[in-house]
Amino acid sequence: MGPLDYILPFLLALGILIVVHEFGHYAVARLCGVKVIRFSLGFGKPLLVRRAGPDQTEWVLSAFPLGGYVKMLDEREAPVEPFELHRAFNRQSVWRRIAIVAAGPLANFVLAIALYWGLYTGGVEELRPRLGAPEAGSLAEHAGFAQGELVRKVAGREVETWQDFRWVLLNQALERQVVVIETINPAGEVALRRLDLAATVVDQGEKDVAHQVGLTLYRPRVPAVLGRLVSGGAAEAAGLRAGDKVLRVGGVEVDDWSDLVSAVRDSPGRPLELEALRGGASLVVQIVPGAVEEGGRTIGRIGVAVADADIRRDLMFVTVRYDSLDALGKGLRQTWETSALSLSVMGRMIIGEVSVKNLSGPVTIADFAGQSARMGWSHYIKFLALISISLGVLNLLPVPVLDGGHLLYYVIEIIKGGPVSERVMEIGQQIGMVLLAALMAFAFYNDINRLVAS
Repeated sequence: MGPLDYILPFLLALGILIVVHEFGHYAVARLCGVKVIRFSLGFGKPLLVRRAGPDQTEWVLSAFPLGGYVKMLDEREAPVEPFELHRAFNRQSVWRRIAIVAAGPLANFVLAIALYWGLYTGGVEELRPRLGAPEAGSLAEHAGFAQGELVRKVAGREVETWQDFRWVLLNQALERQVVVIETINPAGEVALRRLDLAATVVDQGEKDVAHQVGLTLYRPRVPAVLGRLVSGGAAEAAGLRAGDKVLRVGGVEVDDWSDLVSAVRDSPGRPLELEALRGGASLVVQIVPGAVEEGGRTIGRIGVAVADADIRRDLMFVTVRYDSLDALGKGLRQTWETSALSLSVMGRMIIGEVSVKNLSGPVTIADFAGQSARMGWSHYIKFLALISISLGVLNLLPVPVLDGGHLLYYVIEIIKGGPVSERVMEIGQQIGMVLLAALMAFAFYNDINRLVAS
């Protein structure tokens, strides 16, 4: 993948999330009668400016895209005409100011819920929580896990997908729990496995919790038996047929389908000698894989699918779909749990219970954006929902310069019966800027380390 394959999905996601966040502020400000002077996507020098609406609000695209803002009429920033004083932000009641400020993060949560709802009503294909062979000497091996087992429950909670399984396991690891996992093997036998997660270190930058304890996703060994052939493809031209079993490629023995795929991908446009078994008899053919571009490199293809692909796919994947009401409940629950987990991880980072390597910056986020976009629209939407939740949680932190910092000032105003002094707010802004800069610098440092390590 080239740089644009990461940058474009990242900028698209960033643009959507910023517009939704700022539109939350804008919409509630308008409902409260506050005049909005400018709605900006980005900071710095305006590149595009358009005025629209009864107040001739400026809709601006600015040079630096990592953020945005809504500028409202406010006496603290510029003189306000007497006839418009009632529309100034600073003249609003504290409850209206709270509503306007909180609307941005809440809009991000609403977006995440809507995205999850759309996914689960339409149906999304997910990996089943079917386990591979446990790693030798791991906790999973000692607990008795076996290859091919399907996870049904974790800590009493039903799981349908591999993602659900990892999610519940992560939450249990944060609590240092001994977790009971219910599985069923291919013979239909149910078993309860116990894993002690007390010593597990949550470090998603290195290995997730499942891999740390030795649990891996089931990857079946698929025989190199040919299924449907593409009409006019290299395999058909060489005389191969559906049902042929490939034994060797270029004199090298083929153990399974992945060996065949690797040999073909590595030989674009180059002749290969392929030995196959058909009806008990061996045959040898010459085949020239076609050359195609994928991910910035040239690979070979012969135009053939694996046999029984649908059966094997059903073994590995499940389509998760709910009716509208259940999908809404799923979206609400997933948004709530993700928000709670984000706050929990942040708190545990501060006290040293969770590795600070879990903190990610724009480089890692751009990497995830590109990978999810390449994997398909459903993965990109889930990525978008996750980042939207993270943006909402981050903005609610009680740090001056963030929405949460302003909300903290308003809570103090309610308690003390009067607004916080300008001097206190100024000092708070300076502290907030330092904290935010330090946080971004550390996240960027983690990004660089991940790039170097990879």
